[in-house]
Amino acid sequence: MPDKFSINRRKFISVGATLGLGIPLLGKTQATDTPAPNLPPDIKPEWRNKQPGMAYRQLGNTGLMVSEVVNGGDPVRLGNLRPTEIAIERGLNYLDMAPAYGNGECEESYGKIVDNRAKREKVFLTTKVSGYTNVRDNLYREIYDRLPGSKQEHYQRKAKEMRAARNVDKPGYFFTYWPGQPDSFDGTYLSNAMAADYAHKVEGSPKFKEYILKSVEGSLKRVGTDYFDILMCPHGAGSPEEVQIDETFTTFEQLKKEGKARFLGVSSHNDPAGVLRAARETGLYEVAMVAYNIVNGGYMEREIELAKESGMGIIAMKAAMAVATQHKALQPIPEWRIQKVQRIVPGDMKAPVKAYIWALQNPNITAVISNLWDEQHVNDNLSVAGKKVELQPG
Repeated sequence: MPDKFSINRRKFISVGATLGLGIPLLGKTQATDTPAPNLPPDIKPEWRNKQPGMAYRQLGNTGLMVSEVVNGGDPVRLGNLRPTEIAIERGLNYLDMAPAYGNGECEESYGKIVDNRAKREKVFLTTKVSGYTNVRDNLYREIYDRLPGSKQEHYQRKAKEMRAARNVDKPGYFFTYWPGQPDSFDGTYLSNAMAADYAHKVEGSPKFKEYILKSVEGSLKRVGTDYFDILMCPHGAGSPEEVQIDETFTTFEQLKKEGKARFLGVSSHNDPAGVLRAARETGLYEVAMVAYNIVNGGYMEREIELAKESGMGIIAMKAAMAVATQHKALQPIPEWRIQKVQRIVPGDMKAPVKAYIWALQNPNITAVISNLWDEQHVNDNLSVAGKKVELQPG
C-alpha cells in the first residue's frame, strides 16, 4: 500500500487532542498553521463540458476544472430531471449526490440523466457515504449502554464539557440548516468523550470498512456508473475525530485501486472549521465541501486559505441557506442576515444570488453548491458564474 495511506494511529490521537479545541477567531492564525507545500508540477487541468458563459476553477490538486456553480442533490428526483439537464447544457459539470437524498432516488435520478458513457464523461460525479459517523457512534453506544449509571453520567458530563470547550455552538459560527441538526452533536460528543477509555474497542472495527464498501456498491448500482470522481466520507462530519478513522483511508485506497473512486473528500455542516483543519492535517483528504456563508465566513476563511495552500479543493455549501431556506420550520429567515448580504454585495439581485456571489469572491473557493429546484433557479444561480464585484463593508 502506498505510504500516503499508511496511517499512524498515535499521530491521529495526538492531532485529535489539539484540533477543534476552539473555533478559529476572526483574523487569528492558529497554532496548526503549516507552510504551503510545493504543489506538484505535473498537475494537468482536466476539462469536462467546457462551454461559453460558464466559469471554471481548478479543484485543488485533483486538477478537475469544475464549474463555479455545481449541482446539489436535494431537488434531484425522478420527476424533476429537467433543471439539471438544462444546467449541464449551460456548462455545469459537477453533480453532487448521496444515498441519503431521497433514500437513493437522487442517485437513481442522476443515473437517468447520465445514462450513457458520453453523458457520463461530460460531468464529474460525487457521492457520499451517508450515515458513516453512525457506525462509530453505535459502537461507542453499545459500550455506553452496558455501563453503570454513574459512569454514563460521567461521560455525559465530559461530552458537554468537550462540546463547550470547542465553542462549536457559538452563535455566528453555528446555526441550524435543517430541523434536528443540533441533535447530531449528541452522539458525536458522547463518542469523543469515551474515546480515551474505549478507542481500543472501537477503532479498527471491520464494521467501518464493511459500511463504506456496501454504501459505495449501492451508489454505483443506483447511478449505473463504474466509478465516482469524488467519494466524500464521512457525509457530514461533525468533529475532527470523525475524519481521523484509519479505515476510511485504507478502504478508500482499495476502492481507488479497483477504479471505483478517484479522489477522497469530506463534507461538514457542524464545526466546519474544525473538521476542515483536521482533514487538512491528515494530508489524505483531497476535497472538502464545507458550510461557508456570509454569517460564518469570518470563522472559516483562515482554515479555507490553509486548506487551499495545502492542495485541497474547497466547495462552499450552505452559502444561500444563510439567507433563504426551503424548510418551513426555519422560516422566516432573520431579516438582519438578508440586510447584511444586501449591504455587502452591490446591485439589484435576490439575496440568495448575492450570497453565492459573495462566496465566489473568495479565490480559495473552487465553487458553490446550489440546489436547482426549477428553471428559474437555474437561471438565477448560474448567473453568478464569473461575476466579480467589489464587496462593501458589512
